[in-house]
Amino acid sequence: MFKQFYGLTFNPFDKEIETEKLFKSSDLNELEQRLRYMLDNRGIGLIVGEPGTGKSTCLRKFAENANKSLYKVCYLPLTTLTVKDFYQGLCAMLGTTKKYRKVDMFFEIQSAINSLYYEQRITPVFIVDEVHMASSAILDDLRILFNFKMDSANPFVLILSGQPQIRNKLMLTSSYPLKQRIIMRYSMQGLTQEECREYLTSRLKIAGCSREIFTPEAALAIYNISGGAPRAINNITTAALMYSAAKRADSVDEEAIFQANIELGA
Repeated sequence: MFKQFYGLTFNPFDKEIETEKLFKSSDLNELEQRLRYMLDNRGIGLIVGEPGTGKSTCLRKFAENANKSLYKVCYLPLTTLTVKDFYQGLCAMLGTTKKYRKVDMFFEIQSAINSLYYEQRITPVFIVDEVHMASSAILDDLRILFNFKMDSANPFVLILSGQPQIRNKLMLTSSYPLKQRIIMRYSMQGLTQEECREYLTSRLKIAGCSREIFTPEAALAIYNISGGAPRAINNITTAALMYSAAKRADSVDEEAIFQANIELGA
């Protein structure tokens, strides 16, 4: 295995990395500030990014670090559901009484949110991931469901996260009222070329390797192929490490990156 060959205690490019060990990219730092703004001001926020740019990873760190005595985080990635199923999912996360009719679930959800915020002094934080896959009906109901006191109060935080296609859906007339209520927007850009190189070094370091394994040419090739998307970087580097270890190569060069890219079917 490449871990033993390169003296690594674990695969540093595995997605199950602990959140406190995440690379502090400009994307991550900026999004963390935006999310803190949401906690302070409440309301609806939107995070957009291409696949693999780190949206869900950043949200995982956000959810893990949220003070449990002040915030109740509810994560829902099942946006391809029917409206009724979507409501039932929210009810399950809030621990409300199961209802059959949509109107009953509507009032149960709003009552639970009001109780958390005004009585228990806990702000409910809803993270709706993969929102670009949600139907127009769900998007329209989000606006209605999170309308409190005739749209004069925000006893909640609602974070919508998805791929760029969500912008097109929000441009539709039916979704325009929801778009107007979004108070925070952020577009994930991925790592810069310099950050990509730093990312490789930092990942290796936390796995117990202090030397540079990837040559400068290899690091540049990784960036050019991945476009700076962390998920793509992780896939390419893991495949390249396996390829280079099999060849008993002391370092990972540009050829190994190209071979890894071919193996991944890119």
